[in-house]
Amino acid sequence: MTTIEKRDRRYVEALCRRYRRWGAWGADDERGALNFITPEVLVRTGRIVSCALPFDEQSPHSGRFGGRHNPMHIMVQDGGDIAFGAQDHLNELRFTEDAVAMPLHCGTHWNALAHIFHQRRMYGGHGVEYVTSKGAARNGIEKVADGIAGRGVLLDMPGYFGVEWMQPGQAITSEDLAGAAREQAVEVGSGDIVLIRTGHIAKARAEGTWGSYEAGDAPGLGVDSVHWICENEVAAVCADTGEAEVRPNDTDEVFQPLQLILLVNAGIQLGGIFDLENLARVCAEESRYEFLFVAPPSPLIGAVASPAHPLAFF
Repeated sequence: MTTIEKRDRRYVEALCRRYRRWGAWGADDERGALNFITPEVLVRTGRIVSCALPFDEQSPHSGRFGGRHNPMHIMVQDGGDIAFGAQDHLNELRFTEDAVAMPLHCGTHWNALAHIFHQRRMYGGHGVEYVTSKGAARNGIEKVADGIAGRGVLLDMPGYFGVEWMQPGQAITSEDLAGAAREQAVEVGSGDIVLIRTGHIAKARAEGTWGSYEAGDAPGLGVDSVHWICENEVAAVCADTGEAEVRPNDTDEVFQPLQLILLVNAGIQLGGIFDLENLARVCAEESRYEFLFVAPPSPLIGAVASPAHPLAFF
């Protein structure tokens, strides 16, 4: 593994300013880099691949980070209610009913542009006063509920590095991203949604435990990956790790620098806990690493994240 030089706070802040797009699509813009997406039709064979981790009690969260816990599925009305006559007041019809309680980051998810602040400002320069106990008044996830659909590109980084999976702490550079795209014979350009496979979920499955997946060390995008991502006008980035970037971060003085550069300043949607194992297999079988990718978040008004069920269409 190549040792990546640690970067300081000034370096990260310079990248934030360099790739800042506040006002690029008007003063009221709350969609960020999704403005790069234009209509395209990529479906050829009709093959569909899910990229979502199941939402259940076997998900990777235990509450150790930010109080995030796995989904709690509760039956409000079940077969027992029917059997014991709780619905006998109804003519003929009987029913079951359920509910789910979960943090919005607990499984496959997108972050809203209101999720992260840098120097007390989120994307567009809006201050902390815009997110209250009632939710986000600016940049809530509902603002992009119809926007995360377009040309998807998978970059299979373990395939590029010639390993089963990347190791925790291994950072992906701009050079690595360009090299993987070149090796896979796929071009990445304006409006694309890039999916980064590190093999972190494959590693957890092979070991039979999520271990420290939710908040521990992980492979992922290093701070210098932002050059390739921003200069190619990528609209959104997601990965098979919790938050897409390498942990420990390759910055000495800034925690999660990609969140500050990409989400807060460049307006690029970031997604985490995407299950890309089947997708990588199908891409290899099809000899094709581009597809129609449809992954809308739920229109949860004022939410700073949303679960997603992303689908890749071949």
